[in-house]
Amino acid sequence: MDIDLRNLNYNFKKKPLLVGGKAMEYYGLRRAGEDIDFIVSKEDYDQLAKQYPNNLKDIFGDKGVCVFNYEIWKSIRWHLYEELAYNAIEENDYLIIALEKLLLLKALAMSIPKYHKDLELIVEKILKTKTEPKK
Repeated sequence: MDIDLRNLNYNFKKKPLLVGGKAMEYYGLRRAGEDIDFIVSKEDYDQLAKQYPNNLKDIFGDKGVCVFNYEIWKSIRWHLYEELAYNAIEENDYLIIALEKLLLLKALAMSIPKYHKDLELIVEKILKTKTEPKK
């Protein structure tokens, strides 16, 4: 999966963390939509908010910068970059959220049918890939 961040004209201090549909696609769970969702460090968010002041978004206290086809968040459901980046998969220019952390985000939003379906897909994948421990 190739995501080109150059059109943002910004050098990230910490690699952005891919979440949302593109992360679901990375794990082979479903195809992503048009937007690309990232969570970034506070420092990166603050700089991007200054760079794109007309593209700010606030959803229930989660602050984001929405520019081009990117949605770049400081937090999702008040979970910050540092806690969600744990065990992430490293790519050249970004990180991909660990499946277990993606499961958490989908569970927190499961009242929305789309995210509830995503939650089911993740659980199904985990159950298929984990084996019973040896006795």
